[in-house]
Amino acid sequence: MLDLKQNVKYVKGVGPNRVKLLNKLNIYTLKDLITYYPRDYEDRSIITKIADTKDGEKYTIEVVALTDVNIRYINRNRSFAKLLVQDDTDNCIITWFNQPYVKDRIKRGEKYRFNGKITKKNGIIEMNSPTYDSIDNTKNTGKIVPIYPLTNSLKQNNLRSIIENGIKMVENKLPETLPSSYLQKYNLLDINRATKQIHFPNTFADFQSARKRLVFDELLSMQLGLLALRSENESEVKGIKYNKEVQMSDVINNLPFKLTKAQLRVLEDINNDMENEKPMNRLLQGDVGSGKTIVSMVAAYKAVKSGYQVAVLAPTMILAKQHLQNFRKILEKYGIVCEALVGGMTAKKKEELLQRVESGEVDILIGTHALIEENVIFKNLGFVVTDEQHRFGVKQRAKIVSKGNNPDVLVMTATPIPRTLALILYGDLDISIIDELPPNRKKVETFAVTKRYEERVNEFVKKEVRSGRQAYIVCPLVEEGEDESTANLKAVTELYEKYKNDIFKDFNVEYLHGKMKPKEKDEIMNRFKDGEIQILISTTVIEVGVDVPNASVMIIENAERFGLAQLHQLRGRVGRGEYASYCILKYNSGNDIVRQRMEIMTKTDNGFTIAEKDLQLRGSGEFFGTKQHGMPEFKIANLFHDMEALKEVQALATQVIGQDPKLEKEENKPLKLLVKENFTSKAELTI
Repeated sequence: MLDLKQNVKYVKGVGPNRVKLLNKLNIYTLKDLITYYPRDYEDRSIITKIADTKDGEKYTIEVVALTDVNIRYINRNRSFAKLLVQDDTDNCIITWFNQPYVKDRIKRGEKYRFNGKITKKNGIIEMNSPTYDSIDNTKNTGKIVPIYPLTNSLKQNNLRSIIENGIKMVENKLPETLPSSYLQKYNLLDINRATKQIHFPNTFADFQSARKRLVFDELLSMQLGLLALRSENESEVKGIKYNKEVQMSDVINNLPFKLTKAQLRVLEDINNDMENEKPMNRLLQGDVGSGKTIVSMVAAYKAVKSGYQVAVLAPTMILAKQHLQNFRKILEKYGIVCEALVGGMTAKKKEELLQRVESGEVDILIGTHALIEENVIFKNLGFVVTDEQHRFGVKQRAKIVSKGNNPDVLVMTATPIPRTLALILYGDLDISIIDELPPNRKKVETFAVTKRYEERVNEFVKKEVRSGRQAYIVCPLVEEGEDESTANLKAVTELYEKYKNDIFKDFNVEYLHGKMKPKEKDEIMNRFKDGEIQILISTTVIEVGVDVPNASVMIIENAERFGLAQLHQLRGRVGRGEYASYCILKYNSGNDIVRQRMEIMTKTDNGFTIAEKDLQLRGSGEFFGTKQHGMPEFKIANLFHDMEALKEVQALATQVIGQDPKLEKEENKPLKLLVKENFTSKAELTI
């Protein structure tokens, strides 16, 4: 019987060293291997005559070897090999570097196919380090060849060969995940053909058919899972019906600032939910700095004054402390007790706090993942706020909710998602959007510059810091294939040394990265917030929001490596005070898409517009929360390009769950397996 969970080490061609390399690509099992989809394809089936080739382009040529391979050694470890080949139109020199073994593989007078980039100089045509086959073997040429995302030391040919062996192991043995009626109705390939053709398509039409089928599976499992969650929530026993006598306007009218129309509209949605006996599950989307936190405070006031406790989940300890200050500032005058459960508390203090929570003395408890732990017991939890949805998945949300009796849940995120997509993606939540910024928010002037402006940028930072402001410098993201944790650390420390000891040696410079202990991170952020540190060099750990009103400059190194939504989040760290603020995007690549993306950032500060553009240019990526805990990972679907398929699948999923909420009917058993496989291992659905 086929075991898709078997270790990838049992696949032919995988030795102990390659297992480690495959694990770096998150390939641990046979299933991981066969679902590691190509990122691109090269059509090497078209044979081009040497005379018809152009400089700088990639081609497949079919030629005869006119000479033996000639090897020259530069030193013990370095060599280059040359071979002269010919077709009926011209000659070409083939060169390889540090591959002396080719001498034994190519024989004079034999016919071969070579695929590689052509260079033409002074009438000489050359092809460097090509892949090749003898004429009767089409392993690397003469067909459409998949190109995979790689890690260091693993070559395309090796990975292709391993995946081919994995496909042979599962050939015609994969269990079908869709009812046969769906295959006919939606014109889909069966799972076995789709899996083979996605890796090794005979034609591009075969690839399209395979992709259509696999995208359908991914989107359907997500939609069924989310709708099952929603129907589970809706079929649960009744939630809390809050007191209509408790008016949100009591707080709103006493705030030291006016709420925007968008904030008031969202509060109306929340108030209606709270006064309804169906448990609230609402996603609150709002751009960086749009005032989501104050909305959660007003809602928390209604919950507490109706006799219930509130839990606020923050993604970081420093943000939890910031929330505590802000909640106290607004709500303490109404006799509401706010506390935070954070690291660094003594065992005695923590114990005292937990007792006060259990006895009901604490009205609002703010904290990080610590709130989810079993020892946190509420007397009467009625309202849950989770800040930054992509940090807290479905599973964690369920855990905190289980501490109350069907409490209302407000999920807040600053990651903007186009509304149509959000409705589909967060199928288990109602959605509200704050789509305007408070009038006091400063526009952050954004500039995109290349390396030649580096000196001017450094002088500008010095000028701002000398006038009393502070600056963030964000390190480049690590390139795909590098060991992320060590490379990130290296990037930060190298930049820190350069800036601290040379460029900004007259200023107080510190650095921050994800491998630091939470206590260290908090200490550095607090020192930055207090103005002790003038320039902070950091990885993207500063993306989720601590307010430093005095920070006026955000420099992002290698901005081309970041998604637009992430750049927008980072930009939102400045412009939070009274000072003019600036974001400078330093980029290296000169290609059109990079220039387009930089232009979008300099011309718009609307997070929703940016999210739309990011989707168009980069695909769905992971900023959508599709890689959060509890959501299935998209390995092939693209939420922008596959929008039509997504709508079709949503209609089908709605119909299926409407008729069979727990997927118990015989014909839906394959679908139940599909959902469990892709969704519930992480989300703990009860279907």
